[in-house]
Amino acid sequence: MTFDQSHDDSAGDPALQNKLHVAVIMDGNGRWATNRGWPRLVGHRKGAERVRELVDACPDIGIRYLTLYAFSTENWKRSTEEVLGLMSLFARYIRREAGRMKREGVRMRIIGDRKRLDPKLQTLFDNVEAETAQNDRVHLTVAINYGGRDEIARAVRAAARDVAAGKLDPDSVTDASFARYLDTRDLPDPDLVVRTSGETRVSNYLLWQAAYSEYVFTQVLWPDFTPQTMADILHEYGLRERRFGGVK
Repeated sequence: MTFDQSHDDSAGDPALQNKLHVAVIMDGNGRWATNRGWPRLVGHRKGAERVRELVDACPDIGIRYLTLYAFSTENWKRSTEEVLGLMSLFARYIRREAGRMKREGVRMRIIGDRKRLDPKLQTLFDNVEAETAQNDRVHLTVAINYGGRDEIARAVRAAARDVAAGKLDPDSVTDASFARYLDTRDLPDPDLVVRTSGETRVSNYLLWQAAYSEYVFTQVLWPDFTPQTMADILHEYGLRERRFGGVK
């Protein structure tokens, strides 16, 4: 699989070094379907196809870590039909893709609070994480029942329990040590956060981790988002200068 990236200096372009962490807010599935007169769930099913395509393309476009916002803690406000449909879609995706991910070197993680999810779905998550735990070609993380504030609150409670148990000295806590209580403890912070569909909000996504991430907001609805779209975004990202508060 090849993509037209047209970089001026590909040898120094981080988008070609196969180590990028890109996080995506996959927005616009429902609007994509509604615009065509179809049920919103049709858009979500199309969006799932795009996930598969993008995961397959990750090694070719320089992404090693891909983190996708699939269902937020606020998405429970949607209709029962849509919520149940999404949960069914998550289960179907894992059943269909688990074997292929294992064969092709994709490690899958689920982040978010699983307690509210159906026990059968939780078991599917546990199984796919175990089956792909040794893979390292692409790290696919899917955020389900995830909210950045909720994650930080859960991390604070876990740290507080360790303080109460004498396992943690509160005066020794740093941003690095606190990050070990987050859902993403095994992942690097995202280099780039992409949001589709023209919205320009962060929507409670990776609030701690994205403190110094670059952002791209695109008008493209997620079901229309192709690997080439991502390659074009990475080209633009590769031209940016990241200073992390310093001066070059």
